[in-house]
Amino acid sequence: MNTLFKALSHPARRQIIEMLRAGPRSSGDIAGAFDMAWPTITGHLTSLREAGLVESERDGASIIYRLNISAVEEAVGFLMDLMKTGEAPAATPKGAPQ
Repeated sequence: MNTLFKALSHPARRQIIEMLRAGPRSSGDIAGAFDMAWPTITGHLTSLREAGLVESERDGASIIYRLNISAVEEAVGFLMDLMKTGEAPAATPKGAPQ
């Protein structure tokens, strides 16, 4: 889980994930959306892949990246559990300051 959240800590990686929500994209398409050197983009994609957030597949000379929905769902579920989303707030004892 730490690797996953570390991967999400960089704004460029979050933007890549946002791009992949629309569907698979080639590494060239992803790199073209940023004003960064190719090795930097490759590093971001590697971090996302190692965290399980994206999957890659070679298609000829290109590498196609797609969002790994199950890893994203796991992260969201963890955050919801952490924040106790959907649970009723704890009752305040009678006479306690509010």
